Amino acid sequence: MKKYFFLLLASATLGLTSCSPFNVRSDYAETANFNMYKTYKLRIDDLKLNDIDKDRVLNEVSKQLQMKGMSVAENPDLIVNVKANHKKIQDVQGARPYGMYGWGGPFGWGVGMSRTWTSNYNEGALVLDLIDARTQKLVWQGIGSGISVDSPRAKQRQIPEIVAEIMANYPPQRGK
Repeated sequence: MKKYFFLLLASATLGLTSCSPFNVRSDYAETANFNMYKTYKLRIDDLKLNDIDKDRVLNEVSKQLQMKGMSVAENPDLIVNVKANHKKIQDVQGARPYGMYGWGGPFGWGVGMSRTWTSNYNEGALVLDLIDARTQKLVWQGIGSGISVDSPRAKQRQIPEIVAEIMANYPPQRGK
């Protein structure tokens, strides 16, 4: 009985932790030696965010890299280029018909109604490019989308979450 309870608890925990509102993916250069990267420098040429969100993103990226044992340097091993964008999303949803259905079986007549509605919102994405400072070649890229751009409260909560999810894939685990 205890064994089944533990299995149920473990599968419920796994199910809850694997549900993320974000779409996160990454890619890397197979030839890169990620063990040699110890220092970084942030580059924000393409970061078109307001100052509040820019600080949130850059602070969280630095925090995540430092948690991985890296440090900031003027002459770094990696250049971290941070980009952000957003797109307008139109979500169209419909509901099955409801109402009274008529007489005569499946080929009879009657009254029914279906309902369709749309919602428009902006969805944000972050792109983290890690560039080998010596060769100037991209060695790792992490992308995360699904940030609720229209809600300041949601952004405040979601930016640290999405950066942490993106950076969970760095350094890459070869063969996975």
